[in-house]
Amino acid sequence: MAKYAPLDIPEDGKLAHNIAHFARALRKAGLPIGPGRTLDAVRAVAAAGFDRREDFYFTLQAIFVSRPEERGLFAQVFRLFWRDPRYLEHMLSLMLPQVQGVQPDRSAEAAEKRAAEALLDGQLPPAPSASPEGEEVEIDATATISAEERLKTLDFEQMSGDEIAAAKRMLAQLALPVRPLKTRRSRMSSLAARIDARRTFREAGRHGGEMATLIHKAPVSRWPNLVVLCDISGSMADYSRMVLHFIHAVANRKGQGWAKVHAFTFGTRLTNITRHLRDRDVDAALKSAGREAQDWSGGTRIGQSLHGFNRDWSRRVLGQGAVVLLITDGLDRDDIALLSREIERLHLSCRRLVWLNPLLRWTGFAPRAEGIRAILPHVDSFRAGHSIASLEALGKAISEKDDRGERDRLLALIRR
Repeated sequence: MAKYAPLDIPEDGKLAHNIAHFARALRKAGLPIGPGRTLDAVRAVAAAGFDRREDFYFTLQAIFVSRPEERGLFAQVFRLFWRDPRYLEHMLSLMLPQVQGVQPDRSAEAAEKRAAEALLDGQLPPAPSASPEGEEVEIDATATISAEERLKTLDFEQMSGDEIAAAKRMLAQLALPVRPLKTRRSRMSSLAARIDARRTFREAGRHGGEMATLIHKAPVSRWPNLVVLCDISGSMADYSRMVLHFIHAVANRKGQGWAKVHAFTFGTRLTNITRHLRDRDVDAALKSAGREAQDWSGGTRIGQSLHGFNRDWSRRVLGQGAVVLLITDGLDRDDIALLSREIERLHLSCRRLVWLNPLLRWTGFAPRAEGIRAILPHVDSFRAGHSIASLEALGKAISEKDDRGERDRLLALIRR
């Protein structure tokens, strides 16, 4: 068992206040913590005592951690929050390597940067002056907005390491809202204008045929599933990593409306990574998904992969009006006839099929490849997927029935 240093309790005695602040940091880092758990934590610490740091740690862990994959994130935030100066210095060096001019003393583990950002809430201390004379260093931030706008339109493949890190933080904030679907079912309602004749007459029969009141009904709505099929072949690897960061944020953000989010990767074979995306820590989720998908940055067999999905998973995940996102460049040199049959079957099995293709970033793009010509007639919308701006546009268009993207224009080129 790990050894812990004596706990540094604040002299002002505001332990409950510090536990509440610690709970807020955990919530910002991604743990589902509400006011009830915070009160339980204060009561548990008061009951268990805090003479030893080890007891304090496991008491809070028992309250705040409900899933095994949350333990690593809890440990990172706990170590950073409860006053480990050396660890705080390490975290700041990970978050500001360019400004402070220091390099981390070891590689960052999953959730470390996320824990520091949640705790500091973006308020980093000023960097130490690099001038030997002690002169103050002023940083001009007037171009921050324009830099963010530039980053939004920058191609994922052209980003530097720092730009990729910033882009991932922006992707974590994007949303993919969807409208509910109306069903044929109905429920009793006091606000709807439509009369439920069956319930009204049944109620009248219970009172000797006297129709005392009119019973109204309203249609029942439900949320569709989102199914993501992501190409991770060599030509798509850089884009797939960024798109999966976005999909992870969609899968773990409540209030967007999706009933369930299912994710699959394919290169030379199909891999279901849905359970990995349930990990609230994006770094740990994608790391485990990468271990599962052993064909990352390999070849491409789109038709064979879609055949596997239609055969093994279609009936399980495409029921009740699912929306499918297909992320691929369409450059498949395998059996084109198979690809055409399987993409048609996929289109007929879902409510909407949206194709994201990073090749649309080129202004002169034309559907010359056989794989693209086979897929295009069977999608509802054809959109770019190479930048943050393109994913933002997807969020606005995902629920629009009339959205076609570039589909109609490119189909006209094929039919000439």
